[in-house]
Amino acid sequence: MPSYADSVLDRAPLPRLFDGALAALVTAIGVAEIWLPFSSVQGDGSRATSTLVVLILGLSLALRRVMPLGTALVVLFTWPVIFTFTPLLVLFWGQFVPIMIAVFSVARYGRGREPWYGALAGAATLLFMDLRVEVLQTPGEIVFHWGVFVIAWWFGWGQRAMERRAQESMQRAIDVEVAAAENTMAAIVEERTRIAREPHDVVAHSVSMMVVQAGADALTEMRRLVAMLRDSEESAALAPQPGIEALPDLIADARLSGLEVSLMVEGPQRSLPVGLDLAAYRIIQEALTNVRRHAVASRVQMLLRYGDDDVQIEVHDDGMGATASGVYGHGLIGMRERAELYGGRLETDSASGQGFTVRAVLPVATP
Repeated sequence: MPSYADSVLDRAPLPRLFDGALAALVTAIGVAEIWLPFSSVQGDGSRATSTLVVLILGLSLALRRVMPLGTALVVLFTWPVIFTFTPLLVLFWGQFVPIMIAVFSVARYGRGREPWYGALAGAATLLFMDLRVEVLQTPGEIVFHWGVFVIAWWFGWGQRAMERRAQESMQRAIDVEVAAAENTMAAIVEERTRIAREPHDVVAHSVSMMVVQAGADALTEMRRLVAMLRDSEESAALAPQPGIEALPDLIADARLSGLEVSLMVEGPQRSLPVGLDLAAYRIIQEALTNVRRHAVASRVQMLLRYGDDDVQIEVHDDGMGATASGVYGHGLIGMRERAELYGGRLETDSASGQGFTVRAVLPVATP
């Protein structure tokens, strides 16, 4: 079946103009072949009737893409039908060339089984010539016109097959790219949803401190709201979220898995806003998780630097570095989303066999 691209191409102005110019050129050469005449003219017949046949065959080629089978049938059968009733000149440019172009076109542009119908029609026309046209019955002539007929049809069929394979390859590439984009977008949405849930826990904890003397009604309603937002597997009770102060436990857990983890803290330590504190912890947590799952590393060096107006995080491992398969993809998406949520940025650096580095800068609003 023709593709959408084929249909658009067939209706495009440039191919239609080319086909019109080709039809006019072939017709003009065919008429000149009769009336000059060329040495390729054979047989006896009326010049006027032969000219009419040349006009029908040549001008029909203007529709060879729009109606490939119809054009082929007109070009292939007009000459034998008229020859049956009246002698015609046997022409190379005015008859044989249009027939070969029509055979190529039906094999190249025909829909469904049309290329095969065109091949049968062409074979029938050649058989008629072999049996009825005396000047075409020599062995040399038979081998020539059958050989050129087969080459023209197979050349058209080969171009058709090559273009179909190219379009299929392009479609597969588009499908892969679309699927990758959809997976990335799904990961971003999932991570943003997860990030959005965590402030509810922070808010719930703060609210519980403010309303403890007024009763537990507001906290109960908050718990119900959060429970509706959570996935079924995330039904843990509301509790303060971890922050920088929980890093020792995180490092101890990583060391239990066999990693040699070191933490260096630079600059004067200070309390961070609750949400920013949570984001910094989650970025370090996700970076360590990626190391354990993907890096094939033995040592991790972490740096936590308190600047005047920001907090800088760096996690470097001695593993194999990021691979072309993009194994760090979703983890990096989560870390980048958290950094951007607080106006920060996240960068990565990798070289094969030299480890993988995650750097994050989180601005700290000045009071």
